[in-house]
Amino acid sequence: MSQTERLTDIGPPKYDKYLPPIVKKNYGTWLYHEILKPGVMVHMAESGDKLYTVRCGTPRLLSIYSIRDFCDVADKYCGGHLRFTSRHNVEFLLTDESKIEPLIADVKKLGFPVGGVGNAISSIVHTQGWVHCHSAATDASGVVKNVMDALCDKFESMELPGKLRIALACCLNMCGAVHCSDIAILGIHRRPPKTNHSILNNICEIPTVVAACPTAAIRPARIDGKESVEVDEERCMFCANCFTVCPAMTLNDPLNDGVSIWVGGKVSNARHEPMFSKLAVPYIENNPPYWPEVVETVVKIVDVWAANARKFERMGEWIERIGWPRFFEMTGIEFEKYHIDDFKYAGLSYKRSAHLRF
Repeated sequence: MSQTERLTDIGPPKYDKYLPPIVKKNYGTWLYHEILKPGVMVHMAESGDKLYTVRCGTPRLLSIYSIRDFCDVADKYCGGHLRFTSRHNVEFLLTDESKIEPLIADVKKLGFPVGGVGNAISSIVHTQGWVHCHSAATDASGVVKNVMDALCDKFESMELPGKLRIALACCLNMCGAVHCSDIAILGIHRRPPKTNHSILNNICEIPTVVAACPTAAIRPARIDGKESVEVDEERCMFCANCFTVCPAMTLNDPLNDGVSIWVGGKVSNARHEPMFSKLAVPYIENNPPYWPEVVETVVKIVDVWAANARKFERMGEWIERIGWPRFFEMTGIEFEKYHIDDFKYAGLSYKRSAHLRF
């Protein structure tokens, strides 16, 4: 077989292989899009073709039964074409406007809300949590489910002042890149790993454990006559690198692990340059299965912003306008010592943008 005839399943397929015919036809020649109603958009091409998209919210973790239901809906109304967004929404792609309402009715009958476009909350992008992550400080799917249940009306409507993006990371160091969301729910560890000295030397390579620590907090030690390691608490940043290479250094701690809340981040460059989120609530204990304290805090922040922000004003822009003291006062969040940035290199995190405004 010649090189040109070789078939392989290595790597992703060519990007345009599964595109709908209308997208292939008008690739690169789309003019604009309009929001027709919550969850429904129309995309207009130079050729005059119209592509309608219907967005519904889904959990990140889907059963095969739900995926088959989505495929059945896509086969019935969309010629089999759908796509998943980066925030775990599913979008159905139609060319026949008359099929939009029947499609929405079928999706809602399956139990999935339609919305998430325009001035609304989109689905919460999140990490793996207790389902799969070995170093999670909190759950992901459980927290997200409860928060979105409380905010679902803001997904199905477009009554918020601006876009609202929420993200969750179950610990800071492994998947903690949630700092560009209006609200970030971040799992935190507060204690260094618990070392099982009796078995460490039998199941772990001590040089590898020492080398795995990015802050040099781990050093070899002889404990109770056994070769092991010791941890300098002052240097530990709870990253779980040591646990990754050594199961005898457990970081998960049911009593001390919990959740922090951060606010004010955004990726877009509209009206204001991109912003990193800042600490709002240093610690909320894990309280599964409903996490009522986390839900109450997030809903309170969203409600205060929604009632006081100007049109199209994102969370961080609103806070910047009213000031942080006023934010804490309006939300009822207590200001604590943890809100003070006393890091010796704090200057590196100060505003250094070259963004120009006229």
